[in-house]
Amino acid sequence: MQQIFNFIIRNSNRLLFLLLLGISLALTIQAHSFHRSRVISSANFLSGGVYEKINHINEYLNLRTENDELVLENARLKSLLFNKEDTDTTKVPLANNVKGIKPADIIVSKVIHNSYNTHENYITLNSGSNDGVKPDMGVINSLGIIGVIDNTSPRYSTVVSILNMKSHINAKLKKSNHFGSLTWSGKSTGFVQLEDVPRLASIRKGDTIVTGGQSVIFPEGINIGTVDKIYVKTGTSYYVINVKLFNDMTNLGHVYIIKSKDREELINLEKKEKNE
Repeated sequence: MQQIFNFIIRNSNRLLFLLLLGISLALTIQAHSFHRSRVISSANFLSGGVYEKINHINEYLNLRTENDELVLENARLKSLLFNKEDTDTTKVPLANNVKGIKPADIIVSKVIHNSYNTHENYITLNSGSNDGVKPDMGVINSLGIIGVIDNTSPRYSTVVSILNMKSHINAKLKKSNHFGSLTWSGKSTGFVQLEDVPRLASIRKGDTIVTGGQSVIFPEGINIGTVDKIYVKTGTSYYVINVKLFNDMTNLGHVYIIKSKDREELINLEKKEKNE
């Protein structure tokens, strides 16, 4: 305490000057609107800059939370889209009525491992049987299809990637009902092949390829890619189409697992028809 008193005594003239200067500045600012506005403007500039920096830090720290919220919102919207009532009143047998496949919900998951440099590639997700995941469920993201659930454990599941030479998915031209089987040649991670498309089909480069819906795995109309090249399959009357994927299969994050409420019923019905 004695040191504080000694400091004040030694610097009394300077402290008195600073006090009087502060009082004069305060009186000047209060008496003149121009000076007051300049001080307020400067204070706002300084505080605004500080707040902006703090806000940027908070936004960065909250990115994960906001991203998770966006993924959940996308899942809700996709579920509403897939559950949209079919307006087509044409009577079609249940086994073939692919628009009757209405997913009960969508399971949000995340890719924790992704292989794409072999001929049989698999993806691992951080959702499993505890979350309701079962084999043969379709996996998509905001850009298009990813693959099909292969095996599950309580907390994890593996997916047969569309970049797997054993993968066969029903697909079609978006502008028509000409179907084919989506496979992968094993050559490029950016392209898959749509085989067995009839040569009667009118096809142009850039046409969109979507899921055909002729299975219980994917609803109809989910994006896959665009037509890149068209070949005639040797000795047949079918095309083989090289499809450029919308997805970058080497860079995957959040995905959606499609949980169809009609899946079991349709599978049992199709088995019953085959046994008859």
